[in-house]
This record gives sequence, C-alpha cells and structure tokens, in this order.
Amino acid sequence: MTGEKKKWSIRNTLMTSDAAISVMVVILGFLCGTLLILVVGRNPVGMYKALLQVLTGYNIDRNRFYIRYVGEWLAQSMPFILCGLSMGFAARSGLFNIGGEGQYVVGLTVAQFVAIMGPQITGLHWVLALTLALLAGAFWGGIVGFLKAKFEVSEVVATIMLNYIALYASRILVMRIPGTNTYRTPSFPETALLRSSFLERITGGSMLNLGIIFVLLSVVVYWFIMEKTRTGFGLRATGFNKEAARASGIPVVKSIILSMAIAGAFAGLAGGIVALGSFRFGRVLAGNDGYGFAGIAVALVGNSTALGTMLAGLLFGMLASAQPLMESNQIPKEITFIIQGLVVVFIAIRTGFRILIHYSQKKKSALEGVENE
Repeated sequence: MTGEKKKWSIRNTLMTSDAAISVMVVILGFLCGTLLILVVGRNPVGMYKALLQVLTGYNIDRNRFYIRYVGEWLAQSMPFILCGLSMGFAARSGLFNIGGEGQYVVGLTVAQFVAIMGPQITGLHWVLALTLALLAGAFWGGIVGFLKAKFEVSEVVATIMLNYIALYASRILVMRIPGTNTYRTPSFPETALLRSSFLERITGGSMLNLGIIFVLLSVVVYWFIMEKTRTGFGLRATGFNKEAARASGIPVVKSIILSMAIAGAFAGLAGGIVALGSFRFGRVLAGNDGYGFAGIAVALVGNSTALGTMLAGLLFGMLASAQPLMESNQIPKEITFIIQGLVVVFIAIRTGFRILIHYSQKKKSALEGVENE
C-alpha cells in the first residue's frame, strides 16, 4: 500500500469513526439516563414509553395511536436543526459561532414586527416576514465575520456580546409596539401565521407548520454549498488552514464574512419560524429560548454535516417533546437535559477516540508493510 493510499485509508476510517462514535455516545447518554432514573427510584420503562409515543404516536398503555405527538416532535425539532446548521456551517469554516442565540433573537424580533406591521396579504405576509428574519440573522452574523476578518476580533467574544445586545434590544423595541404589555404583543393577523390546515389535519391538530419545508430546504442548501460548490470548497479550505487558503488565491476575508453571514441566516430563519409557527402573538423575551446554544451541541453530535445535524436536531427535538409525557409517567423531565449534557460530554472526548483509532490504523499499516517485505 502506497503512502497516499494509507493516508486515504486513515482518513476514511476517521470519517466513519466519527459517525459511529456519535451513535455510540447517544446510546451511552441514554444508558446513563436509565441508571439515573433507577437511582432516584423510578421505573425507566416510563421514559422509553414516552420516547416511543413521540416517535410513533403509539401509546402502549392505551394501545392507541396519537399522531399529534409525531407532529409536535417535528415542530419542536425545527429550531434545533436550523441552529445546529448555523453552528455547523461556521465550524466547517474554522469559526466558532456561539452567537446563534443572538442571531435567532434578531430573526424572531424582525419576524414579529413584520407580522404586526407588514402587508396583510395572504401568501406574501409570512414570506416577507421569514425573508427579513433570515436577512436580519445574516446581518447579525456578518457583523461578527467582518470584525473577525478585518480586525482579528475573536468571534467567541463578539458573538457573546452581541447575544446580550440582541436580547435587550429586542425587549426594548418590542415593548414599543402599541398594545404590548410586559409579556406579549397584540395577536398576529392570520396572514402572518405559518399554519397549514393540511399539516394540522394529517398530524391530528399538532403545531407542525409550513416551516418544515424551509427546514428541509435549509438542509439541502447547506449540503449543496459545502459539498458541491466552489464557494463551499473555499470556506472549508479556509477552515482547514487560513494561510494556505490565502496562498492558494482564496479570498479569506470574504470567506470569513460569508461564512458567518450564512450561519446567521440559518439561526435568523429559526427565529422567524418559531415566532410565526409556534405563537399567535409576539413575545417580550424575558430570557433566551436557548435554541442557539443547543445548536452548538446539535452540530457537535451531527459532526457538522447536513444529514448528521438534521438527525441530531431530531434527537434533541424528541427529548424536548418527551418531557410532558415523561412527567405523566413519574419520570423527572430534567432527565432529558442530563441526557443532552452527557451526550455532549461524550462527544467532547471524541478526539481521544480519534487518536486511538489513528494510532491503531498506523500500527496496522506498519505491520502490513513488514509482512509484505
């Protein structure tokens, strides 16, 4: 085996191992959650009954299907997937977008303003709101990209600060909408809502809405840009080695700004979908919803790939949707947060697994070389 073939063999092994490790750590997370339930004196079967009902709609105790739970699971998963794509897109470009929460809040806030003040034209109203939410998120992310590219400002510090600015600016601005109290705005007109009578009908009246179409499109766009375009190659090259990319003629400054802008667009779209799909009124945010921060974990579990991030988002959405069902089975809902945390911790030690696999692969190749001699 030539040296080049050995490198490709090791690389393919590592890529396969990443997916395998992601599956393994999820299983470990559930096993630890099961043990914890036993420690607190509860029956873990209740947790798995709740998860089964979320995934399939089937209630074992009543021997009936409630398809609404499947719709609620998909609806809950949408912001997790989009915020995971936001983090993942930046990560593939060598950036750490901890500002998904701020970009989400900006998108949510803009969508609420357009919902209340935009043209009440069926079909146009919510499209305009989502478009502007997406652009607002892109602008908020682009600010960080510009500061990073032009002035070497740490994207971690910049995004953390912009998260606070987004949250408190949202509160100040939304409370200026006429008729708003400390909790909510006036109700949105029907033309601004993402409701779909068809989706509601086939999912038993769940909150599943037209946002699911944009989530699926986002996954495809993410995959296409990163894997099939020259722009995606430039972004990935910048992430691997910025100086080498610059020497190869790749516009590094443009790549960094573009990466953060696209990452922000995904999070901004998530905010717009939550604003118009999950609520009938605008909210005065008392605190962060947490989807942007959860997106970091989603991207880590999904290895920052399009398909992996979507599956990880569905996992986190499943855990969120199962909480009320778990409580009805006398299982503390906090178990789901513990499972999420454990999964992320186990993912964090993936580097150690990769080192071991890399070492074993090199040793195996060396032994093969000796035998061939």
